[in-house]
Amino acid sequence: MTTLFEKRLNQLKAAQNALMSRPNEIAGLGNGVFDRYKYPVLTAAHTPLAWRYDLDPETNPYLMERFGINATFNAGAIKLNGKYLMVVRVEGADRKSFFAVAESADGINNFTFWDYPVDMPETGEPDTNVYDMRLTAHQDGWIYGLFCTERRDPEAPAHDQSMAVAACGIARTKDLVKWERLPDLVTNSPQQRNVVLHPEFVDGKYALYTRPQDGFISAGTGGGIGFGVTASMENAVVNHEAIIDNKNYHTVYEAKNGQGPTPIKTDKGWLHLAHGVRNTAAGLRYVLYMFMTDLDELTRVLYKPAGYFLAPEGEERIGDVSNVVFCNGWIKDDDDTVYIYYASSDTRMHVATTTVEKLLDYVINTPADGLRSASSVNTLYKIIDGNSGVLS
Repeated sequence: MTTLFEKRLNQLKAAQNALMSRPNEIAGLGNGVFDRYKYPVLTAAHTPLAWRYDLDPETNPYLMERFGINATFNAGAIKLNGKYLMVVRVEGADRKSFFAVAESADGINNFTFWDYPVDMPETGEPDTNVYDMRLTAHQDGWIYGLFCTERRDPEAPAHDQSMAVAACGIARTKDLVKWERLPDLVTNSPQQRNVVLHPEFVDGKYALYTRPQDGFISAGTGGGIGFGVTASMENAVVNHEAIIDNKNYHTVYEAKNGQGPTPIKTDKGWLHLAHGVRNTAAGLRYVLYMFMTDLDELTRVLYKPAGYFLAPEGEERIGDVSNVVFCNGWIKDDDDTVYIYYASSDTRMHVATTTVEKLLDYVINTPADGLRSASSVNTLYKIIDGNSGVLS
């Protein structure tokens, strides 16, 4: 081994060890609802050196990257065998995404990728790109991974290499190592993204939260968070999608919205974390918002606080697709701590922590959106009047 090669390899090892062993810490006072953490929990630099480099000095004497990693983001999450696991969307420099599992002992520190990425089987129609997996530990005993499978639009003209069709891919597993691929979800919508499996049977059927849309990027006449049922996940077909949470003019979810991770069951209702999108002069802005549905009547929204729950801050606003936060994974622990794993700007993964009690307080007691400026002022007057004399 040459001195140059050995020196560079030692430097790479030291840099990655320092990154992965760095303790995380709560960032500031926060808003009382959740605690953000100072450092991202996963970045491209966290991926194993053995993925990115040919470590043989004979074939790679300058120790160049042979497989570039661009980003690690939009991860599903689950706690399994005492470990906090994320199924991460890893994007290579070639723009293709794949899934890889990263684990942590405490859900906050030292997330480490497993040795190999997920070997996801394909259907008879191969995926061009797969990404954004939602994980659901279902009542039937399987762990399901629902994700977006992207393929080139067969009706695209030869000169247009950007037209695509998004569908919901489905796979199931017991251990996140061996995956069984099932046929893609069939619905009446032209395209599907952000599909999430409800964790319990509904009248003996599987229930799905969908996001119907007309085009690959634009929701068009579609949009909103839908709800439908299928008799089987082995050949999943949803014939009717009822919209339970609509887009709405001049809100944080006016352009499109979609279900985030699998909802959390509480004694007061199902807690939902979703993303909302609005258009700005700087492009699309993605934020997270929350709502609660009835325990039994899953399409009935009980509470929906105004505005966003979490929005990009600081360096989170900068990345491949800036001004974006996105969440498709959270974990409710045995002590009711909730770990929210969110990506920023299609680049890196973060964690925020809270509790079920705090989320219920937030969702139930935060005022709803009055949809007019005057309503916002009225809400403020009530809060200010209630605080009269408190700060004097």
